[in-house]
This record gives sequence, C-alpha cells and structure tokens, in this order.
Amino acid sequence: MEKKKIGKILIYVLLILLAVLSILPFLIMFVNSTRSTTEIQQRALSLMPSGYLLENWRHLMVGAFDPLVGFRNSFIISAGATTLAVYFSSLTAYAVVAYDWKFKNAFFSFIMVILMIPATIATIGFFQFMWTVGLNNSFLPLIVPAIASPGVVFFMRQYLQSTLSIEMIEAARIDGSGEFATFNRIVLPIMKPALATQAIFIMVGTWNQLFLPLVLLTRQDLFTMPIMVSLLQGNIYRTELGVVWLGLTLTVLPLFIVYFLLSKYIIAGVALGGVKE
Repeated sequence: MEKKKIGKILIYVLLILLAVLSILPFLIMFVNSTRSTTEIQQRALSLMPSGYLLENWRHLMVGAFDPLVGFRNSFIISAGATTLAVYFSSLTAYAVVAYDWKFKNAFFSFIMVILMIPATIATIGFFQFMWTVGLNNSFLPLIVPAIASPGVVFFMRQYLQSTLSIEMIEAARIDGSGEFATFNRIVLPIMKPALATQAIFIMVGTWNQLFLPLVLLTRQDLFTMPIMVSLLQGNIYRTELGVVWLGLTLTVLPLFIVYFLLSKYIIAGVALGGVKE
C-alpha cells in the first residue's frame, strides 16, 4: 500500500510539473505584455506584472494594427478551413471504412503518400496559379484547399475503425435512411470527440499560419492577426517589446476560448474509450 501511495504521489508531482511547464510560456507572455521595453531588456524572465499595459495598448493602436480587422479575417479563414477539413475528411474516412469497393486500399495508400509530401514544395506553384486566376488577395485559397486534408482523413479513419458499427449503418439503410442522412445524423454524433480534437488542431494551425497568408494577402484590410503581429517588428515598433508581446497575447486569446469550448468533447471521448463492456 505504501508503495502505491508513493507511486501516486510521484505521478501527481510529475503531472503538476508538466502542467507548470506548459502554462509557464503563456504566463510569461501575458506578464511581458504589461511591461515596458526597458524592463523586458533588463530582465527577460519575470512572473510579476508591471503597470505598462495601458501604455502598450496605446502604442499598439497608433500604428496599422487593428485587432477587430485581424480577428475578423483570422476567424473567417480559420472557421472556414476547420469546417471544410473536419466535415469532408470525416466523409472521406467514412467512405473508406463503411463501404467495400475495389480500389479502397489503393485509395487510402494514395492518401498516405500525399500525407508524406511536404506542403511547402507546392507553395511557389500554388502562388503562381492563384495569381494567374486572380485569387490573390482573397480568402478562398486559404480556405478551400482544407477540403483535402490527408492527415485528418487518416485520424478519422482510425477513429471510425474502432467505434463505428457497420450493423448500425445497415439497420439505418433498411429503415430507409439515405447515405448522407445516415452520415450526418448517425455517424457524425459518434465522431464528436474526434471532430473536436481535429477542430482544435486545425483551428490553431490555421489561425497561426503566417507564410501563405503573407504571400497571398497584400491588402491591409485583409491582414490576419499573425501578419499584423509580424508587422509590429518594423521601424516604429523596433524597440517596443511590450507592444509586440501584447499583440501576441491578443492573437492567442481566441485559441484558449476554442480549446475550452471543445475540450469537454475530448474528455468525454477519453472517458468513453476507457469504459469496458
């Protein structure tokens, strides 16, 4: 019994340590957004907030940084890409798992090959194509390609293989349910934990994306939050480190909200997977 107690204590200590290490970078970011440039340069690491938050905010609003425009643009791109990636990847995974067709294994192998190709290889060609068809300075090139997300398809397929009952699908067909109705009303609710998990990852990745939006978007009214934060390191804000940290803080806040909204589904999925029949 004593050994079990000691083991539990060690596990709790390790988990607390990992939690602190995970939270510490965000805490430092929040604290630095309240400090002046001089304080940050003299002591980069500090856990005590300072009193320069309002001054940093005034400096932030003087330049081209517009959080409302940045939030709007980032939300449109992230929400659109996340919705398309999650839904159509789930639909593709459902087709691979629920149907028995001739080239199913070859199709899935092709998806895995695409997954291994770095996306940066096609960036130049993609930019040239978008420029040719006149879709630069548009959100469509940043949203529509999310329909083809091989990594999400792989994750959804693995999840469906362990949770989806083919007998339930066949029963729905016997009752007269159409294929899309079966998928939308029966399969998608089963996939809620997987959908929430992938939605968080896609939302974070799309929200933080800098390179491709920076290449495609040249109009200031279309800039996303990461682009606006990157511009804070220009000549005007070169020494205003507190302003840069404040911009980063504003960029991260929506991601916390998305995580807290969807985390309950992830926890529910883990709990469901731990129940033995």
